[in-house]
Amino acid sequence: MSEDLKKIRLNLARSKDYPNGSNRHGYEFVAPLDDTGHIDAAAWKKLRDKCRVRRFWGDEEWDIGHLVHGPGGRWAFHYDLEGDEDDEGGYRFAEHPFVPGEYVSIRDDDGDMHTFTVVTVEDL
Repeated sequence: MSEDLKKIRLNLARSKDYPNGSNRHGYEFVAPLDDTGHIDAAAWKKLRDKCRVRRFWGDEEWDIGHLVHGPGGRWAFHYDLEGDEDDEGGYRFAEHPFVPGEYVSIRDDDGDMHTFTVVTVEDL
């Protein structure tokens, strides 16, 4: 079933602080996608241990965590398995296709919303 998993790279889109976007700020995560590029919640349940995320943010140390699925279909990145660090929530992730060129938004653990471009979607 691992052939259903995809590695998705998101780079920071254009913003006030980064008028050209940034390939040094973003996420790489693993998730099962359906034929339309949406996260497949049923497949995720079977493969959740393999659904990992790496957050890279300039010169900061990487954050490594998991893609989690919560109440109401909410998707988030969870880094702190044993503590109380806030999750980073994907804004309407269930509705967005993860295909190159599309945009998605993520609310970071400080509550700030950032927009990202889907750069690559690769088979694992």
